[in-house]
Amino acid sequence: MRAVALVAPRRFELLDVPSPAMGPHDVRIRPAAVGVCGSDFHIWSGESNFHLDERGQPIPFEVSPLILGHEITGTVVERGRAVRDVAIGDRVVVDQGRNCRSERREPACEYCATGHSHQCEFYREHGITGLPGGFAEELVVPDLSVLPVGDGVAFVEAAMVEPLGCVLHSTDAGERSNARYRFGRGDSRVRTAVILGAGPAGLLFVQVLRSVYAFDGTIVVCDPSAKKRAVAAAFGAHAVTPSELRDVVMAQSGGRGAEYLVEATGAGTVFAAIPPLIKKQATVLLYGIGHGDAPLSLLNQLQWRETNFVTSIGASGAFDDDGRPRIYRQAQALLAAKRVRVDSMLTHRYEGLAAVPSAFGGAHLAGDYVKGVAVLS
Repeated sequence: MRAVALVAPRRFELLDVPSPAMGPHDVRIRPAAVGVCGSDFHIWSGESNFHLDERGQPIPFEVSPLILGHEITGTVVERGRAVRDVAIGDRVVVDQGRNCRSERREPACEYCATGHSHQCEFYREHGITGLPGGFAEELVVPDLSVLPVGDGVAFVEAAMVEPLGCVLHSTDAGERSNARYRFGRGDSRVRTAVILGAGPAGLLFVQVLRSVYAFDGTIVVCDPSAKKRAVAAAFGAHAVTPSELRDVVMAQSGGRGAEYLVEATGAGTVFAAIPPLIKKQATVLLYGIGHGDAPLSLLNQLQWRETNFVTSIGASGAFDDDGRPRIYRQAQALLAAKRVRVDSMLTHRYEGLAAVPSAFGGAHLAGDYVKGVAVLS
């Protein structure tokens, strides 16, 4: 089969690779639409490499080329002999994470057994940790890793199930934390929320707060991109530039500051801007990944405020009775019911495997870019 593989930092090649073998509980997918994630850009650039050897050292792409793509949808073209509830021709979205449940490992590790499967002791990810991803003609995954795409949901929209699941997982972690301020009613309710970054994650946070948590307070979203600010405003946020941020937050909160802030940029320098925006003991949800070249001294002002830091990663979590990931199912249901809308976020499409490298050619730096999707079948 053909696949687009990263063979060195910033260098893709279209290769012929062996067709993946199947086990009795596996299904073979023909990828249809695969989202291009910010993590993909970090890996492509060489900034990140999560394919590690037994000593925890990164394995160079020159030694082990990596097939990227972890926001995966597709059509089932083959199923293992033990698969009963997935049919050939099914349109599915894929949980890219391999864990104890999807691998049918018993006993499950302590994390999978308690609904924290993204921290599985044996966790691996397609398109990230060395397992082949969706930028290929075929992909084999466990049958428990697939969920049907909802009626009326196009493949390109279903590719947003994984990032939406990550946002749902993160907001849930914030509500389960020892937070002074929560979404709901009462004196300790969140009145003002700030989201730093209006990329796909930031825009999904706006919708999740409105639709899932029924938050009717103020949401201020900050991003330098006029296009992204316009999308955020359409979702009901006060969309501002970095230079406007503090004044707008203070004005909208009546001088109180925000009780809840999401850092969704991955830029370490933004930590200097956070303390003047928040109340003491506010919740700061660290969602963005990266934060390079930022001194730890930026945390001093946040520590003095007894900030409730919440860290969360990934879309996996607990499982439904059929062994499939609950958060993915929730995300899929939100998209199918149009409670979360992603059409205005999908600004760039790349048709066919040969076009995948062009998704990394700089278009993501353009002013009109929000989210790219590779359309493969």
